[in-house]
Parts: sequence; C-alpha cells; structure tokens
Amino acid sequence: MNTKDIKAVYFVGAGGIGMSAIARYFIKKGHVVAGYDKTPSELTKRLEKEGMLIHYEENVNEIPHACKRKESCLVIYTPAIPEEHKELSFFRENGFEIQKRAQVLGTLTQAHKGLCVAGTHGKTTTSTMCAHIMHQSHLDCNAFLGGISKNYGTNYILSDSDFVVIEADEFDRSFHWLRPWMSVITSTDPDHLDIYGTKEAYLESFRHYTELIQPGGALIIHRDLEMKENLQNGVRRFDYSLNEGDFHAENIRIDNGEITFDFISPIESIKNVKLGQPIPINIENGIAAMAMAQLNGCNAEELRYGMKTYGGVDRRFDFKIKNDRLVFLSDYAHHPKEIYQSAKSIRELYKDKHITAIFQPHLYTRTRDFYKDFADALSQLDEVILTEIYPAREEPIEGVTSKLIYDNLKEGVKKEMIHKDQVLDYVKTHDFEVLIVLGAGDLDAQVPAITKILNRK
Repeated sequence: MNTKDIKAVYFVGAGGIGMSAIARYFIKKGHVVAGYDKTPSELTKRLEKEGMLIHYEENVNEIPHACKRKESCLVIYTPAIPEEHKELSFFRENGFEIQKRAQVLGTLTQAHKGLCVAGTHGKTTTSTMCAHIMHQSHLDCNAFLGGISKNYGTNYILSDSDFVVIEADEFDRSFHWLRPWMSVITSTDPDHLDIYGTKEAYLESFRHYTELIQPGGALIIHRDLEMKENLQNGVRRFDYSLNEGDFHAENIRIDNGEITFDFISPIESIKNVKLGQPIPINIENGIAAMAMAQLNGCNAEELRYGMKTYGGVDRRFDFKIKNDRLVFLSDYAHHPKEIYQSAKSIRELYKDKHITAIFQPHLYTRTRDFYKDFADALSQLDEVILTEIYPAREEPIEGVTSKLIYDNLKEGVKKEMIHKDQVLDYVKTHDFEVLIVLGAGDLDAQVPAITKILNRK
C-alpha cells in the first residue's frame, strides 16, 4: 500500500510501548487510529485521550467502520499477539495490508536517516539519551523509543528533521526490517532463546543486522561483545566502552550524588560532561549516545547540554523517593546482565545501606534458561523478595518457578517468596533503607501504591 493511500491505521496489540509510539505518529499525521489491547493501562488511557479508539474485547464487531476498508486501512500487529487472534484472522482473511511494527519502522529508516540502537540491554536508555541530545541540538530528530522519556513524557518525538532515532528490537528478529544509517550495538548477551534456540543463532542475528547499515553510515559497537559484524563497503566502524575504545570516558568523578567525566573521542574530546541522571551504568550508555550524535554533527556544547539535561526513562532506574531516610526506585531490568548492572550501580551509589529488591521474573523460558545467572546477579544485594513468574505470552513449564532462583541465591542473602498480591502488605509491615522493584512484568503497576505507603511511613 502506498503511504498516500492510508486513511486509517488499526493496531492489534495497541498498548505496547513500541506500538504506541507508531500510533502517536499516525495520530499526529491526522489518520483515523484505532486498535485492540487485552487490558487497559495508563498508556492506553493516554492514547485514548490523544484521539485513539481502543477496545479491550477480542471482537471483530468492535473494529471501527473506517478500519474495515482494506483499500485504505493499514493493519499493524505485534508478534506477541497469537496467530489465531480473531481480529487478526479477520484482516488476513479479507486481504488487508498487514505489517509488523518493525516493518513500519523499516520504512521510516528508508525515508529518514535512521539512528538505531540495538542490544540485549541498554538500548532504551541509550536511544532515549541520543534522541534527547539530537532533539535539543540544531539537528533535531524524530524518535520511536522503547520507554517513556521523562524529558518529553512520551516515547515518540515528531519533527521535520531528516533523522529518526529508533530502538532496534531483536525479539522475533524485528530489527532485520530496519535499514540504519548508523547503529549502536550495546550488548549481545543471549536472550529470547524461545525464538532463537541457541546462542549461536542469536549472535548470527546481530551479525546479519550489521549488514543492513547503509554505505556511508557507521557502526558503533561495544568493544567487549562476542559477535562478528559483516559491514557493507563504506560503513565506518568504531568501538566504545567505559575505559577503552575509540569513544570512552576518563577522569570519572562520583561525588555527592553527581557523576562527571571527560568524553574521549576521535572527533573532539569534551571535558567535564555531567550526567543528568547520575547512575554509574549511564556513563557507558552516555558514551554511546554521544558518539552517535557527534558523528552526525552535534557540537560540544550541544552534547554537554544534552547529557546534563537528560531526565531518564520511566522504569529505568526510576527514583520515586530519594532522601536521607529512604530510597525507593523501580527498574525494568529483566535479563540477568541487566539485573547485575542495576544491582552493581545501586551498590556503588549506596555502599553502606541495606538494599532490598522485590523481583518478578519475566517469562518461564527465560527463568528456565538463566535462573542461576539471576540468582548470582541478585546475590549482590542484601535482601531479595521473589514473586511468581510473569508469563506474558507463555504457557507454564513444569518445574519452572521462582523457587529455582530462590534456591540458588548465595548464602547470607536474606530471602523470601511471596505472591504479587501480597506485595503491598509486605511493604506496609517492613522497614527499608533502599528498596527497588525489578522486572518487566506487571508489578510496576503497584509502584504508585508502594510509593504512597512508604511516604506515609
């Protein structure tokens, strides 16, 4: 379908963070935008206020009339939706143009200069940092992000710029639809083995992704990754890390809750860069974001200002309470390496405090494949409260429960298993110095209530 023919857009799985960004794009373009989602959420409520028609019952009769004209309606779906979904089946049987979210993003990377961030973890923060730096610079940008930027209160930025910043998702090989002008790859720790099967297949998927970078563009890759890239002629290659590489940091200072460092670059090094969200892991994310922005023409003052004013992402090291008596935060970390980095950063920031985590494992397959790694990562903390596994798209696997992690926590770690419905009562009856809610499931929905309880204390 020619984009000029599109009058309506229908989303099967409207409330996902990535889908909602594209929905906002089409709302801004003036199209009729509608969709289905399984359950209401804060995000779907906001989309409805912005003009999207959403229903929560799997029912073909609920599809608006404007979205039943196949010659003018584009249907976008998420791979998380089951193949037998009634509405998806209706669109297939009636010959509608149906695209995955990633296909739509791929079209946008061909129409703009796509600045893409891929990786098992770190991609949401790095892409949001890069989008903020670019958007407040003379270059500007569009952006489709995997989290809500606290600077803009949305996961989407629309402008007249030639640049579009995109979070490149490896789930279901979605990032193979993209045609990046430049890309950062932050990490390639195996994940989604229910899709890929083996570590080798996962790494091969990233190798193929590097082939898609356009000649004249660039790859900025973490120097410690276990993968081989395969770049087209004319694609420049740079590496980065915390302390080494073409782009890295020197003279790192962590003091009084502030982090400052010198950005070392083959283009132009910049002294005294201050992190707007002072978390140790964000130094490395910031190096990657600054590198991509600098390669596209951001100057030193724009880079410095962008980093200083970066406000973070909802659910990414998201502080809700921060005072001398108590610290409470929420973090989306749901892969062992993410948990490790999150726990390490908390420990660096609060060396002498008792740190408690409430962790909701995400997916039976991920728990089955990595339960020992989860236990090792969580064992950096003083106390671990485990809830039952959040299944998302999966059916239960016999013998796979949170107890696999519980049983492998290191000696000396205080631990407990509770149902997620008991979390609020647990918070009411216990005292904390530093408390973090971890995971990508639905436990985050209880964070506002937890915040209220802790503030009353």
